[in-house]
Amino acid sequence: MVLLVKLGQPVCSLSKIPPPGACRGFWGWLNAVFNKVDYERIQAVGPDRAASEWLLRCGALVRYQGYQKWQQDYSGLPTGPLGKYKIEAIDATESCIMYRGFDYLDGLEHVTEIKLQKCIYIQDECLQRLSETKSLQKSLLQLKIISCGNVTDKGIIALHKLMNLEYLYLSDLPGIRQKETTAHVLQQALPNLRLELDLE
Repeated sequence: MVLLVKLGQPVCSLSKIPPPGACRGFWGWLNAVFNKVDYERIQAVGPDRAASEWLLRCGALVRYQGYQKWQQDYSGLPTGPLGKYKIEAIDATESCIMYRGFDYLDGLEHVTEIKLQKCIYIQDECLQRLSETKSLQKSLLQLKIISCGNVTDKGIIALHKLMNLEYLYLSDLPGIRQKETTAHVLQQALPNLRLELDLE
C-alpha cells in the first residue's frame, strides 16, 4: 500500500500545467542550438556538406546539382568524396533556420533557388545577410518568400544586392506596408528581375 502512494505522488506533480510560453522557450532554445555554426565542421567536410547538415537538422530540404530528388532525411545524407554533392536548391518551408546559422551559406557556389515559406525566425536581418553572401550574389536566380511574418519592406529592399536574381515571388507578408515603393526600388536596382507579388 505504501508503494502505491509513493508511485502516485510523482504522477500528481507531473500533472501540473507548465506556465504559458514555457514550451515555446524550450523550442526556441533548441532551434538556436540547431543553428549554431560549427566552423570546424565546415573546414572538415566542406561548405555544401556542412550546410546540408544544418538545413536538414532545422527541417529544410536540399536538392543537389544533377539530381531531381529532394534530400530530406538527415541520416540519409549521401556519402562520397568531399565536394561531390553541391547544393543547388533549398526549400526551407516550415524550418527553424535563423540568422545565427546563415554563416553556413558562405561558400555555397551553386545555389540557384531558395524558398522561404512559413519560417518563423526569418526576419529582415536574414534577408540582408542572404543578399550580402558573395557566392549567392553570383549564383542565386530564384527566391520565394511566403508567409514569413517578420519580413518587412526593409528586408525585401535589402535583396537588391542579389545582382543575378531573375525571379522573386512574395506572398502573404503582412510586414510589407509599402509594396509599390518596395517593388519600384527593387525594379530600379535589378532591371532584369521578374517580380511577382501576391500581397494584400
